[in-house]
Amino acid sequence: MSMHDSIQNLIDKFHKKMEKNEDIKKEVMPLKKTINIDLVTEKYSMKIENAQITNFKDELLEEADITLISTSENLQALIDGTLRPMKAYIMKKITIKGKIQDVMFLRKFF
Repeated sequence: MSMHDSIQNLIDKFHKKMEKNEDIKKEVMPLKKTINIDLVTEKYSMKIENAQITNFKDELLEEADITLISTSENLQALIDGTLRPMKAYIMKKITIKGKIQDVMFLRKFF
C-alpha cells in the first residue's frame, strides 16, 4: 500500500468516527487547521474544518498550522502502531512544526 493510500485510510477512519459519534464531532467542529506532511520524497497536505478533512493533495501548502516532517517508513510505523508517537518525537524520528497541543488534540481522533 502506498503512503498516499495509508493517509487516505486514516482520513476515511476519521470521517467514520465523526459520523458515528456526535460528541466527538462537536469537539472537533470548531477546529480549523491546515496540515503538511513532508516525508522528504513524498509531500502531502490537507485541511480540517467543520469536522471534515478536505483538500488532501500530493503537495505542500505554502503555510500550514501543523507540519509533520519524517520519512515514509517512520510514518507507516506510526500508522501501524509499531512506533509510538512520543517515542518517535523524542527520538527525532518525527519533527513537528506548529503547536504540539494541536497535534495531541488531533491524535485522539484517529
